[in-house]
Amino acid sequence: MTRHRLDPLPHLVTDVFDPSRPPVLAVRPGDEVEVRALDSGGHLERPPAGGDAPRMFPDGRGHCLAGPVAVEGARPGDVLAVHVRSVRTDGWGWTVAGTPTPLNERLGATDPVRVLWEVDDAAGTAVDEDGFEVRTAPFLGVLGTTPAEPGEHSTVPPRPGTGGNVDCRSLVAGSTLFLPVQVDGALLCVGDGHAAQGDGEVCGTAVECGTTSVLGLDLVADPVLPGVHAVTPRERLTFGFDADLGAATDAALGAMLTWVSALFDLPRTRALALASACVDLRVTQVANRTWGVHAALPHDALRRRR
Repeated sequence: MTRHRLDPLPHLVTDVFDPSRPPVLAVRPGDEVEVRALDSGGHLERPPAGGDAPRMFPDGRGHCLAGPVAVEGARPGDVLAVHVRSVRTDGWGWTVAGTPTPLNERLGATDPVRVLWEVDDAAGTAVDEDGFEVRTAPFLGVLGTTPAEPGEHSTVPPRPGTGGNVDCRSLVAGSTLFLPVQVDGALLCVGDGHAAQGDGEVCGTAVECGTTSVLGLDLVADPVLPGVHAVTPRERLTFGFDADLGAATDAALGAMLTWVSALFDLPRTRALALASACVDLRVTQVANRTWGVHAALPHDALRRRR
């Protein structure tokens, strides 16, 4: 196993997924990558109160991501396992609310607000300038392989075929996210650190922050599911992404039924009956042009007595 390092230098970052973009790093399955990523806005320094700071990508068309990283031997049809070994924040973050979106207009919350946070990883807290405190659980909002379709693809919407801006707060250190591979090498891009977020990311941003993460990368020979799914320290997760909330829910729950059926060698309807007793459906995010839903099965929620 080799440990590689990626820093947020102009030639090592991207703000789009693009299958024609050459990898900035090539690794072997089993290797680790220590990734220093800027916040989603690509700020090159900490923004001052009431102001902004220089950005890596001034036009702001997408997240500032590290990569793409090529994994040797990855081919279309494979599944890439991203093991999140650790996530550490830069010690500060920000949240912006009031963007004129249809949701915010329905909520009557369109007056722009910007909140700055002091983040203390050791204490597990973030405190804003008014003294409000929240618990932190850092994770990367964007973990995605590159779509096969030619051209530049926005980093904003998550995709069922490649992941990306999943924004699932459960993907903390100790989690493994499984991502389908559509192009040779997988071309993984990562970033969009969040120090804290509720399910839904309801204003469109979380406590956005820069991060230093250690990721282990592996190829899965025989995955139980071909789509985006995860194992966290607490539970198994399956995901659905769609412009329609019902379709996203169907996809997340359908994948979970496939998983439960495989785990216990059960017919699908029998798996559904069990899922109704112990599987939670959560809205992952509402902010990214595509609804995200995840189905969660806690590790200790379902077992068969011998």
